[in-house]
Amino acid sequence: MLRAYGGGKFFGEQYGPGPVQVVFLHGWARQGRDFAEAAQRLANEGIGSLTLDLPGFGSSPAPTVAGGARLYAHELLAPMEEITSEPVVLVGHSFGGKIATVFAANQPALVKALVLTGVPLVHSGVRSKPALRFRFVRFLHAKGLVGDQRMEEARQRHGSTDYRNSSGIMRDVLVAVVNESYEHELEAVHAPIYMVWGGAETVAPVADVSRATPHMRVPHSLRVVTGVGHFLPIEAPGELVAAIVEAIACSR
Repeated sequence: MLRAYGGGKFFGEQYGPGPVQVVFLHGWARQGRDFAEAAQRLANEGIGSLTLDLPGFGSSPAPTVAGGARLYAHELLAPMEEITSEPVVLVGHSFGGKIATVFAANQPALVKALVLTGVPLVHSGVRSKPALRFRFVRFLHAKGLVGDQRMEEARQRHGSTDYRNSSGIMRDVLVAVVNESYEHELEAVHAPIYMVWGGAETVAPVADVSRATPHMRVPHSLRVVTGVGHFLPIEAPGELVAAIVEAIACSR
């Protein structure tokens, strides 16, 4: 059953008995239910967990202010303090992993370990320019020479799938997120980091992990699951559960 947290900014579902030991944060345009199978498997082992819908997704209302993972991590503090006074294993997929990393860096007393999957954490340093035609329409729009409808048509034609499917404040959130890089936060994380990656991951390929690991000042590990893509929490929940159980055992 869904319950509100953080003054109604987050909604989530608790699994298993006893105190919450694990909190799940989902990816962009997804919802907490992505982790339902993993959470149920943990419950079967007597481990309580919580799957959250991030603001703007699932049952949670959109934020009133646009910002990236750093803003979301700030907003996450209130529900985390409601959930438990003890540190938890924070699990993040994709966008949720960015939030988890920032939160762990800023709130070390509340995170005993990070479990990350499919998370783009560090920019490559190579940015592709938008198509020339799009830049031309954007220039004309800025000068008032084309209207909002023509500008939106250009965005729909040239933007990414996530961009095209977003609107209003959530589009502004997406723009903020894709322009963030988390070297500083990775260096500030005090909790061990367990990475579980799909070998067929395309959003954050395994090769990209090598740009993030030099910034990790804590014990960290990488497990690659052959044949699994970006949606590892759904495709291989058992691999995620294994990493979570290991993280709990090693933190005792």
